[in-house]
Amino acid sequence: MKQPADFDPNCVRKTVTVRAPVATAWRVFTGSIGRWWPLGTHKIGKAPAVDAVIEPYVGGRWYERGDDGSTCDWGGVLVWEPPVRLVLSWQVNADWQHDPSLNTEVEVRFVPEGADATRLELEHRLLAGYGARRDEMRGIFDSDRGWMLLLQSFVVLAAKENDQ
Repeated sequence: MKQPADFDPNCVRKTVTVRAPVATAWRVFTGSIGRWWPLGTHKIGKAPAVDAVIEPYVGGRWYERGDDGSTCDWGGVLVWEPPVRLVLSWQVNADWQHDPSLNTEVEVRFVPEGADATRLELEHRLLAGYGARRDEMRGIFDSDRGWMLLLQSFVVLAAKENDQ
């Protein structure tokens, strides 16, 4: 199968539009991640996950919290520019374990689409860090159960929050 001209094997890009202004989209994405992230299936800690947190500053952690109070890091906050841009390190290896030596990045941009909508552009890059398992991980991130599933869940919650 021929790849598109802009195909990058070290990067996955996803775009969604949410029916909410930028400030609401930012708040829901960063401050309510535990409400839209499917913690029942997309977690790495041993304990059942009950929350996910992005600490709101450069150098902050990005992690899940288990029902036993334990935390399991996913990475950290590299860029915090509310309400337009966020860059997180993704330090989850191909065996779905935290690995602080792995530093792929997830950049999220919030672009106004008129007064009442936001285009969210997500780029998960530096996938070469997975070495021989890069293509496997790229396929997972790019699949229907990868970033698009997560973003669709975000879109639903952000629109609901906007309606309240």
